[in-house]
Amino acid sequence: MGQMTFAFDDLRRWPDLETPELRAWDAADRLILDEAAPVLAGGPVTVIGDEFGALTLGALDLGAGHVRVHQDSLVGERALRANGSGDYETLPLDRALVDGARLVLMRLPRSLEALDQIAALIAAHAAPEVEVLAGGRIKHMTITMNEVLLRHFGRVDVSHARQKSRLLTARDPIAGPPVEPRRRYHDDLGLWVVASGGVFAGTSVDIGTRALLGVLDGVPEFDTAIDLGSGTGILAAQLARTHPAARVIASDRSAAAVESARLTMAANGLPVEVVRDDALSAQPDASADLIVLNPPFHTGGAVHSGLATNLFAAAARVLRPGGELWAVWNSHLAYKDALRSIVGETREIVRTAKFTVTASARR
Repeated sequence: MGQMTFAFDDLRRWPDLETPELRAWDAADRLILDEAAPVLAGGPVTVIGDEFGALTLGALDLGAGHVRVHQDSLVGERALRANGSGDYETLPLDRALVDGARLVLMRLPRSLEALDQIAALIAAHAAPEVEVLAGGRIKHMTITMNEVLLRHFGRVDVSHARQKSRLLTARDPIAGPPVEPRRRYHDDLGLWVVASGGVFAGTSVDIGTRALLGVLDGVPEFDTAIDLGSGTGILAAQLARTHPAARVIASDRSAAAVESARLTMAANGLPVEVVRDDALSAQPDASADLIVLNPPFHTGGAVHSGLATNLFAAAARVLRPGGELWAVWNSHLAYKDALRSIVGETREIVRTAKFTVTASARR
């Protein structure tokens, strides 16, 4: 990722933000900071859901004394470090992040489950006078978000719209028990799936993963396999069950996914290694015999094919010569040429109108 720069000398002069999907900040970030500006000077603040560091660095620029920040994506953490420095610390989504907090700045997650988990955490451990400024793009907001916040706060105010963004302000926390991860047993798989927060697909098995599960019995023998972009860890769990002598790694850049995968492995008694990593950056070259991948093709609200091709390149680096990448993708995306070019000879395992599964041998 190239370095992104911010100009916080005058937040009200930021340029027009009508197409923000691939920017490092957007109008919702600016709205949150404008509302927070009068109360930031010298005081501590907690920031949650800061995609690339705009809220954290903006709060510091406006005079915040110290920032505790949680970013679900490892890419976001790295972007924050690249984009600026200051008195901030990165923390997991737990009590230490919000303990005694009087001001919380938050980008609204799209997942209601994630919002429920975060709101319960704040209400249980923040100061009684805490004020939560939660902003988002209107096209991604629903009235149900207000209802979720009202489970944990006595008052929720809604701002006027500004540049297609809106702010929900929550006050008067109602302390209660934490929101526990969801659990579901899939009889057809004989597998428990555990999901925390807003992890993709929750406790369900998405149809792409199910398509790949249906052909996993055809993968070549392996000593080391990696489930790249593992989510709740379903593919890794299946590989570990069918190859108990092998080493299986579940890798994802999302903190919620990593927590979910660890809980899934514990629920099923499986010795899978679960790591938080971006595009296998911590894995040595030529170290795996098999990589399975159900790649994302969205970043935020934008379709971005570069996400998948970057993961193909990461797999090519980490696979041993002759090792295979088994990938599932939406058939209309036509990734076969990219797989041949980046990884090596690619054969089609199964194709439907919706999904294609391919196996690419590392040249």
